[in-house]
Amino acid sequence: MNAQTTVSAIVPARNEEATIATAVESLAAQPEITEIIVIDDQSTDGTAAALQRLSARYPQLRVLETKQLPGGWVGKNYAVSLGAAQATGDWLLFTDADGVHLPGSTAQALADAAASGAGLVSYSPEQETLGGWEKALIPFVYTRLAHQFSYAEVNHSDSEAAAASGQYLLIRREEYVRIGGHAAVAGEVLEDVALARIAKQAGMGLHFASGHGIMRVRMYRTFGAMWQGWTKNLYPLMGGTPRAVGRELFRVVPWIPFLVLPLGFVHLIWGLLSVALLAGRHAAYAADLRRNRFPAALALYYLPGVALYTAALLNSELRYARGSVAWKGREYPVSRDS
Repeated sequence: MNAQTTVSAIVPARNEEATIATAVESLAAQPEITEIIVIDDQSTDGTAAALQRLSARYPQLRVLETKQLPGGWVGKNYAVSLGAAQATGDWLLFTDADGVHLPGSTAQALADAAASGAGLVSYSPEQETLGGWEKALIPFVYTRLAHQFSYAEVNHSDSEAAAASGQYLLIRREEYVRIGGHAAVAGEVLEDVALARIAKQAGMGLHFASGHGIMRVRMYRTFGAMWQGWTKNLYPLMGGTPRAVGRELFRVVPWIPFLVLPLGFVHLIWGLLSVALLAGRHAAYAADLRRNRFPAALALYYLPGVALYTAALLNSELRYARGSVAWKGREYPVSRDS
């Protein structure tokens, strides 16, 4: 990359008054980002007023507004497509309104693109968890995603595996246009994975990596939003078929310790064995957390994490079986593969 390389940041915002200022400020601090395009997607809170105040401080900020959502489009996809159509940068950075971009992150992303030859660079951001329900479910989900989407496989040109995180997705603008942009994934709830798959099939190199030191995100600020978000995403993320869900639950639920536990009423040794098996599960989870850059101490939330993850995955499968998922006040049609 040369000194003239420019980046356009594209941020969809629907009711993001609590986070939009921090997100814009962190983007404005990146020298490589020459324009920030925020698309106010029919917000009903103070997002518009916050953006007006930010526009007075940052001349590189442009604010667009969506009108009626066209048929066949997911709201986020339509919003960012409007931003991409007006972007002028050599690279397009699609990122969320609840993210904080850390110093030097854009330069690092461009350097990773140059070193790997990738036309699409994406990071799985650092996850900030404050509430007990966040500490239980979010790290658990991300350790499972690490098993589902190996960075090495995604980045290998000979592998069919493809993935990306819509929280931080940087793509060369000419390549984005070549593969059809977000119009090619207009109705996809998991647009980031779908876009990465199309990009890889078109011969584009992918660079997918941990976002430690790149971006920090607190995904959900209420239990309801977290539940709705993972209901929307978990079923397709974990394979998108009932059989895949069955395999996943067979792996994550500690069936044997639970089955052995009642035998503790017959003989103490069975109760001790159940406790030992559960302790082993906790230790394995702590190791998984460390590999994924979460504090090992979050293993204390292992059993609540299993319970919440199981419930969210089954609820996600149910919603896909019923044919629709909800997100931010909108219903989107989905289908469950057989």
